[in-house]
Amino acid sequence: MRVVLDACVLFPTVLREILLGCAARGLFVPLWSERILEEWARATRRLGPLAEMQARSEVAAVRAAFPAATVPPQPGLESRLHLPDEGDIHVLAVAIGGHADAILTFNAADFPRGTLAAEGLARRDPDGFLWELWSFHPEAVAEAVEETRARAEAISCAPVALKGLLKRARLPRLAKALQA
Repeated sequence: MRVVLDACVLFPTVLREILLGCAARGLFVPLWSERILEEWARATRRLGPLAEMQARSEVAAVRAAFPAATVPPQPGLESRLHLPDEGDIHVLAVAIGGHADAILTFNAADFPRGTLAAEGLARRDPDGFLWELWSFHPEAVAEAVEETRARAEAISCAPVALKGLLKRARLPRLAKALQA
């Protein structure tokens, strides 16, 4: 499955690390554009200048880890597309140009299912998507989540409760599945 990761799922860190951990295990093929990666880096500005510098180094690492994920712009494609928020048309263009199956986003209102279906695409929310991956590949998803939790503990130098970590990342279904 080929999935465009919208900027809103690349930032925050925990969600991004879980998603990319699943992608690294071959559970799906991530796609994005340079513009999506730039939106992620710019979104961190609200946390301060050091956060943006850190995000830019993480963007470089993500590019290196997934060199085939960047979809180049398709000339003229955006001009024929329409979405409620014109600022998101580039995401739809990436999905079409990258032959994606879905767009992973929290912004349901900006990506109407009917508009996406007309292009052969689905809109997926991160929690449902990860829960579905877990349903078919529980060990691989659990490993990706555990790696993320372990990094969070290393950064904080304190224990990090899995349920709380996943709920803060807006992944309550996945948290419940992993606690079962």
